[in-house]
Amino acid sequence: MHLIISVLTILASFKWGRWKNWRDYHASMLFIATGGLLYEYIVQENTLWKFHPDFLYGHGMVVLVYALITMPLSIFLYLSHFPETWGRRIFYILLWSVIYICAEWVLLMFGRISYEHGWRLWFSFLFDLVMFSVIALHQYKPFLAYLISLPIIIFLIMYFHVPFKFAK
Repeated sequence: MHLIISVLTILASFKWGRWKNWRDYHASMLFIATGGLLYEYIVQENTLWKFHPDFLYGHGMVVLVYALITMPLSIFLYLSHFPETWGRRIFYILLWSVIYICAEWVLLMFGRISYEHGWRLWFSFLFDLVMFSVIALHQYKPFLAYLISLPIIIFLIMYFHVPFKFAK
């Protein structure tokens, strides 16, 4: 399932991505990859969601595939077609959040993801709305996106009582 999502994301990026402008989105692609890896490192085994591998070996390998391939390429696709007007931007963020939550729902139905510390599917939808909004902000005002991300991360860790440590 995880591998299928990754392959479909790669294929979609080749079909619909604006590759001539990929450098314009590179920083935001690195932002999402770094954020995903940093989250995994900080919370370690106390994650809010846990991937269950299918063809990939272990949760860590699934995380690496999502962080280094699937997420950056999907953000590349997302930003490749980001609308100019605010009304369309809001709809677009909502659309991508629905796409992500549908993919996550499929993972949940097939037992490829589970939730911990009180996390639920609808929290993922709210998270996706915030994530796509912050990614869009990062594209235009990166420093502000970093500033906004910190309290969001702190809130999630505190609200869900996620123990974290920077090193074992």
